[in-house]
Amino acid sequence: MRLDDFDPNINVEDQRGQGGGGFGGGGGGGLLFGLLPLIGSRFGCGGIVVVLILMAVFGGLGNIGGMLGGGSQAPATQSGPRQAGSDTSSSCTLNANSRAACNAFSSADRTWEAIFAKSGQKFTQPKLVFFGDQGGRSGCGAAQAAMGPFYCPTDQGVYLDTNFFDELAQRFGAKGDFAQDYVIAHEFGHHIQNLLGTSDQVSRVQRSGNEREGNAASVRLELQADCYAGVWANANKDRLDPGDIEEGMTAAQAIGDDTLQKQSQGRVVPDSFTHGSSAQRMAWLKRGLDSGDPAQCDTFSGAI
Repeated sequence: MRLDDFDPNINVEDQRGQGGGGFGGGGGGGLLFGLLPLIGSRFGCGGIVVVLILMAVFGGLGNIGGMLGGGSQAPATQSGPRQAGSDTSSSCTLNANSRAACNAFSSADRTWEAIFAKSGQKFTQPKLVFFGDQGGRSGCGAAQAAMGPFYCPTDQGVYLDTNFFDELAQRFGAKGDFAQDYVIAHEFGHHIQNLLGTSDQVSRVQRSGNEREGNAASVRLELQADCYAGVWANANKDRLDPGDIEEGMTAAQAIGDDTLQKQSQGRVVPDSFTHGSSAQRMAWLKRGLDSGDPAQCDTFSGAI
């Protein structure tokens, strides 16, 4: 995909080399830290969802109502200023994966700002946060590579260890620049859900304590983020190269819950899905790609 170089005014924070910390804002951190290896790459992009649900159960993250993209309980706020000494250009050009992430993030930012303006809605720019092998910290707690890329609604940050792009290509066979762009666009989709307050209904279901219904609601949320990623791609279809769509579909197929469960445990348990099957993820990404219309991404009405 032929994206322009990133806008130097995007909000970028770089935690690489700083080291991480424990979970903040509540108890249960030790138990949750032990679960982190089960999350992220094994559950697909946005694995932080599982962590935050558990944090709510064990008393952490007091504003869990804003989780999973919800946001109507508290108005969205502008992201805070960059940390002292932060340099967007140096962070985004540290390596090829960093540049790719910044280019995709910047493109998604421009695209969604225009979509919001067209509908008369207020858009708030999120931040892109890089962290490295030693982990980092987010407004939702610790950031660890095992979690995969994730969005934290508390600080409106898209968190990324760029090594995930290498894992995506080498472990999951999802190669190509558009596969990487899809990851960023999916997480940006969670920010859109946060701004729109879409997931208030999801957080209510999660708090009900019914695991099966909570998982089903999470699947609908994740598939909508896939569709939003497709909407972004449609808005930039003049920049697509031959084979890009196939790269995106390969990535969506590789991180479907059924595919990952077959690889990790040799069997599929649909009731435990949190992100959707490979077929569902591919279908909703394609719906966004074909329509370019966020209104076509309503995964909460009818069958998925």
